Amino acid sequence: MRQAALILLMLVVPMTALAVKGVPSKSVILDGLDLDSMRVRLDESDMQPLEGIWYYPNEEMTLGIERYRGEHNIGYRIILLESPDINVIPGTVIGYIAASAVDNKYQLWLYSQRDRITLIKPLECVATLNQSATSLTFDPPHWKVKVRVNIARFLPSLFQGVSIIPEKSGEKLPVGFRKIYPEGGDGKPFNQIRYL
Repeated sequence: MRQAALILLMLVVPMTALAVKGVPSKSVILDGLDLDSMRVRLDESDMQPLEGIWYYPNEEMTLGIERYRGEHNIGYRIILLESPDINVIPGTVIGYIAASAVDNKYQLWLYSQRDRITLIKPLECVATLNQSATSLTFDPPHWKVKVRVNIARFLPSLFQGVSIIPEKSGEKLPVGFRKIYPEGGDGKPFNQIRYL
């Protein structure tokens, strides 16, 4: 039974990778890109609401999101600017974002594994940008496997002895990024309490 579950998992993982058309299979490193140079790049462009410098509290990372002219409607890339993880180099592209038919919903791909200094295996999820464009939340994919055993084996040609059924689990509280740059319209940083 364990062998059947392992075989199924080996089949499911490549199928999820096939859905990632246009997203590079491994990350690239943009030399010399850090927090200060990202601010300069953003200041010199006509920024869209999704662009800016973001903080990812779950991993204590500072990220830049900028426009990217990629294949298959991929319009943004996510770049690591600062992190306590010294094994990931600042300037590493850790993911990509593409627009969808819904204004505030995006396809988000984040690399899920590391191969030395390169990130590999992008996984897809849906991201939601709030109305003020100050938070980008997403629910990473969760998979579980259901095993069904037919002890009686009634109609064995239809109902096999062991069935393995992959299922995507229900929605959980999303994680996400908070925008920290550019500043709000009144000169105060985003997500800061403003008194009238």
